[in-house]
Amino acid sequence: MDQEKIGKFIKEIRIKNNLTQKDLAEKYGVTYQAVSKWENGKNIPDIALLKQMSQDFNINIEDILNGTYTKKKKNNHKKIIFILGGIIIALAIIFTAYILFHHDDSFEFKTISSQCDQFTITGSLAYNSNISSIYISDINYCGAEDNTNYQKIECTLYEKENNTKTAIQTYHYEEEQPTKLDDFLKTITFKVDDYPQICKTYEENNLYLEIKATDEANKTTSYEIPLSIEDNC
Repeated sequence: MDQEKIGKFIKEIRIKNNLTQKDLAEKYGVTYQAVSKWENGKNIPDIALLKQMSQDFNINIEDILNGTYTKKKKNNHKKIIFILGGIIIALAIIFTAYILFHHDDSFEFKTISSQCDQFTITGSLAYNSNISSIYISDINYCGAEDNTNYQKIECTLYEKENNTKTAIQTYHYEEEQPTKLDDFLKTITFKVDDYPQICKTYEENNLYLEIKATDEANKTTSYEIPLSIEDNC
């Protein structure tokens, strides 16, 4: 499945039905950030939601999964059941493989939080004696009210060691339609698997987020957000 094609197709359905991302989110009991991730190809709705969308908008579920309209065919009920069955089997295989190859009772977890009063961040660090996995979500700007429309935003997760900083993962926003900083930050999630650092190497302020936001007048505002790990490893 091509997540980007599915996302564009969901966006097309929404616009054709004169719905905002918020309207679609409320219709299916999710957040508008989740809808944004669907439409940007970062995630897809679960099977139950896809089936409901198919019924609500009178669209073949095959079209949603293929990300394109096809000519309607008669007696395609069995084909839909076959496709859904295949997806369920594939998801079961992926889940089983994940459990077999990623389950490790030795993994421990620590909470990652922001040390900056202007931002609230939810995150976690899973680690064992060999590797770490970093997950950071719900990045919210809570400083002074900022209604600026930004043409370009860059948010990067860095690791700093001995005055040397290494970029771990970056998100960019550069579209014709400007956006507000908080709206952009709510759509991004840092997920770094199998990062080759163990927990003991992380020190205070070792991880941090750097945000650079450029407005329509080409003025850039920068933030450096130190991240702290709960307790010592």
